[in-house]
Amino acid sequence: MTVQEYIAAHRERFMEEWGSLIRIPSVSCQAEHKADMRRCAERWRELLLEAGCQKAEVLPSSGNPFVYAEYKADSSAPTVLVYAHYDVMPVEPVEEWRTDPWEPSVRDGRLYARGADDDKGQAMIQAKAFEYMVKSGQMGCNVKFIFEGEEEIGSPSLEAFLEEHKELLKADIILVSDTSMIGKETPSITTGLRGLAYWQIEVDGPNRDLHSGHFGGAVKNPINALCEMLSKVVDEHGKITIPGFYDDVLPIPEEERKMIAQIPFDQQKYNKAIGVEEVFGEAGYSTLERNSCRPSFDICGIWGGYTGEGSKTVLPGKAFAKVSCRLVANQDHEKISRAFVKYMESLAPKSVRIKVIPMHGGQGYVCPIDIPAYKAAEKGFEKAFGVRPLAARRGGSIPIIAAFEQILGCKTILMGFGLEQNAIHSPNESMDLEVWEKGIIAVSEFYKNYSENH
Repeated sequence: MTVQEYIAAHRERFMEEWGSLIRIPSVSCQAEHKADMRRCAERWRELLLEAGCQKAEVLPSSGNPFVYAEYKADSSAPTVLVYAHYDVMPVEPVEEWRTDPWEPSVRDGRLYARGADDDKGQAMIQAKAFEYMVKSGQMGCNVKFIFEGEEEIGSPSLEAFLEEHKELLKADIILVSDTSMIGKETPSITTGLRGLAYWQIEVDGPNRDLHSGHFGGAVKNPINALCEMLSKVVDEHGKITIPGFYDDVLPIPEEERKMIAQIPFDQQKYNKAIGVEEVFGEAGYSTLERNSCRPSFDICGIWGGYTGEGSKTVLPGKAFAKVSCRLVANQDHEKISRAFVKYMESLAPKSVRIKVIPMHGGQGYVCPIDIPAYKAAEKGFEKAFGVRPLAARRGGSIPIIAAFEQILGCKTILMGFGLEQNAIHSPNESMDLEVWEKGIIAVSEFYKNYSENH
């Protein structure tokens, strides 16, 4: 039975199993969902056993539990470690969802739900490709699975878990489906990821909220101060002004810039898709270079004072913001974090007090395109989509990819099947079902080629 025939014969079951994961609201950043994290881990354990793993268990950590499973084909065969995460982002604002985010809904060839893509949908691609290869008697690789429940909050427990279970997780290559492709007609393999540094800023002013009529103009407003400080972090040319920020940034090789220029890209269509008149970024670079090969700074949230219905003339005592930097390969996120803290402290006027709290971060990653596992992935995409995939860096961050290399000593192949229109982290997240099935074909083909050419 071909993989296409297997998918057709089991499509209804696949969809129900996928839905059983989606219906568990495994939001790692909200304490009210703590029990749901365990439920989701247990459900994955069951599904991986049913898919053909000889062993599967839920392992404790300092945070949410991990799911570990394994399949042993032959002691002489290469070992693939499949990583995924079962936690998802919050669904707010709920009112912007067209359908219940915790109940999968299929329309126009897409499945809509929180986690439809990131990462329950993509993790199911891995599970079902593995299932097909085992059930059809074609699996020539040893396979291990490690699924975590804290990726969306920066994987705080992962590095310690990797250190503790080094031998258990030993592999020749790591396979991850948690990235995106350039487009449905233009498949691509992610060869680079940006790193991340993230902070929360607290600005204290007066010892309580004040009447803005009695005190406005005489007392520094913490929100005003915070906005003034943050406005100085990026200049009018899109350059980040943190001292020493670019010291370790490597220039984009000219050959790579030529490759990036070959990626199909319509600037007007891009602007229209996200609803902006024009884009902004570091001068001297294209949009595709800016969002994948260059660092960036963003205010992710800012609050303080009165935000309820109606008006309240108040000068707030406190202001808060959450900010982040996307970093590029060779930038150390801890070094950048220290530099940012020092810079913000230097910008703070004496009329307020500032506290900058580093939250989480991770290193960037670049994958070589000449290793057997990459070639196997390339052939997998070509088999599924009918064209050779492009090699492309992506702008997102998966901090644990660098940790895998540092701790486990092996490279990671990023076989992602997401699309920009899937709207991950946003209301109405979805997964293209045709791409989802092609993903199963591509990963199945990866296993065939990797076991033969390792």
